[in-house]
Amino acid sequence: MRYTFPVEQAIRAASVLHAGQVRKGSVPYPYITHLFATAMIIADYTEDEHTIVSALLHETLHNTDYSREEMTDDFGPTVTHIVESITEPPLTSDDTRGRNEQRKEFFKQLKIAPDEALMVLAAGKIHTMRSIIEEYINDYTGFISEYGTQHDERIHYYQELSNALNRRLRNPILSEFNAVFAEYKNFIHDIKEQSETY
Repeated sequence: MRYTFPVEQAIRAASVLHAGQVRKGSVPYPYITHLFATAMIIADYTEDEHTIVSALLHETLHNTDYSREEMTDDFGPTVTHIVESITEPPLTSDDTRGRNEQRKEFFKQLKIAPDEALMVLAAGKIHTMRSIIEEYINDYTGFISEYGTQHDERIHYYQELSNALNRRLRNPILSEFNAVFAEYKNFIHDIKEQSETY
């Protein structure tokens, strides 16, 4: 990964925008660790600056007040398009859509998302799944306490993501995603078995 001015600007923006946010887990790591990790994973598969910048900013439209207009002004339309393509449509308190309808809209977005966006999505999920496995591999009760018992729903969602990525993505990052997803499914299977013994 080449260190460039836009990359530095994205690091600064992400650090400020996500200040105070933490990741789920027994240790409240600053949220920025996920964004850095996603960018590092992406950097193994592309040197494209827009894609790396997008990895650093891929949660800003969803988890902060940063607007698409501000992102376009700061980082240009290409980065904005990549990030928007993998940002789930917002669900407000007075929204008549349910969570399932919201996710259907999201998967429609993925059908036309650019390859760069799918790569960022894959990298983000690789880090999330890997982090969960590493933290909870010997602490199933801790996982259930933090994430609940909706195991089938969780796997269904990730399977839909996997289907979308495998249909369209032709970058080698797909192999890493598939390998980590296989580990994650086994992990959730073990959690379910453990839950049934209690």
